[in-house]
Amino acid sequence: MNWLPHDFVHPLHVGIPDGGGHRLRPISGADAPLDYPTVMGSRERLWSVFGPAWGWPSETMSYEANLADLERHAREIEAHESFNYTIETPDRTALRGCVYIDPPEKQGADAEISWWVVDDEVGSALERALEAFVPRWIAEDWPFDRPRFIGRDIAWDEWLRLPDRS
Repeated sequence: MNWLPHDFVHPLHVGIPDGGGHRLRPISGADAPLDYPTVMGSRERLWSVFGPAWGWPSETMSYEANLADLERHAREIEAHESFNYTIETPDRTALRGCVYIDPPEKQGADAEISWWVVDDEVGSALERALEAFVPRWIAEDWPFDRPRFIGRDIAWDEWLRLPDRS
């Protein structure tokens, strides 16, 4: 699917304004030691959000399965098929969530964007900073005309009922 201009260069490191020094960067397999406990520590809430749509993260997801998932994401980023940005702490020693930028699965958008933070960041200044920043970042730095923010401007259950792209 050609959903991005051929010459598009994706951002590599993006500071989150008002995010207390947190930044976004493309995720990779090297992040598995930090990502796995981050995901599994918030698994129940993440499943309630992403489970019906993505089947993720399963209750039995292993470290190895998580590593394979991150390596797949890194390949997709390199090929410009989709993007998974991790949210790094200022000291770069922990991950606090992810931002996903994907080609549309459903009709009516040219990109589908979603994100999450770990349980203890829900309602925090970081989550509020992401809520303000991500739509602005997408509008300013990405070549989309009709991005859809799943879980923000449309609920996940509503998104699931939309017609698939043909």
